[in-house]
Amino acid sequence: MTVRDESKDEVRGAHFVQSLERGLNVIRAFDASTPRLTLSEVAQATGLTRAAARRFLLTLVDLGYVRLDGRQFSLTSRVLQLGYAYLSALSLPDVAEPHLEMLVAMVNESSSVSVLDGDDIVYVARVPTTRIMTVAINVGTRFPAHATSMGRVLLAALPEDELEERLARMERRSLTARTITDPAALRTEIGRVRTQGWALVDQELEEGLRSIAAPVRDVSGRVVGAVNVSTSASRTATGTMRREMLPLLLDTTARIEADLRAARG
Repeated sequence: MTVRDESKDEVRGAHFVQSLERGLNVIRAFDASTPRLTLSEVAQATGLTRAAARRFLLTLVDLGYVRLDGRQFSLTSRVLQLGYAYLSALSLPDVAEPHLEMLVAMVNESSSVSVLDGDDIVYVARVPTTRIMTVAINVGTRFPAHATSMGRVLLAALPEDELEERLARMERRSLTARTITDPAALRTEIGRVRTQGWALVDQELEEGLRSIAAPVRDVSGRVVGAVNVSTSASRTATGTMRREMLPLLLDTTARIEADLRAARG
């Protein structure tokens, strides 16, 4: 892939900052067909020298917009903070919302989509019913990944070495008496989520709140988000969530994935 320098088609004003243009071109070098790139590939795609590409990439790593894994670089979900360009490229919120609405109509509980950003999940789509948490949840709301069902699904999708690194540095705050904060216990729970393909969290984020979540994968099989259903502990038993909500949740994520494949087709 080669990133086209569209500004060359226009007359540049005295205000034009070429280094900003080059930094944005580095971000634009990553897309659905090339989510991971080496330094040489970024330099080739942007027309930058290897030295210049390296400086831009390492700056983006320091700022949290790019991840380095061995010799390969990839974007992180922090690019959401730059605007809706990331969401438009991913298409996840727009694709997911009608399916969330169908799910909410069937279970009469709130449903959301989130992505992983550092040690937190960030809500990117939500269809609420009645409010069951003490804090309002909107698109952009963040919660600690270790204490949420969507967070555990997203953590379970990480490569083992990256998961170990995150767990080692993560601030595992105790939000309720039930929150799992012990590293070994949390690692075991995430392993269980990885094996079964879904997560159920019982009053670890907030007393009285239960949630169940499953991953959403893109056309390459990579987990790009998670969908949950949240409910009141006084209203729905965990067994009921497994028997009645989980099949509907898994059907929903399968339909979202099918639409993501169609959108990429």
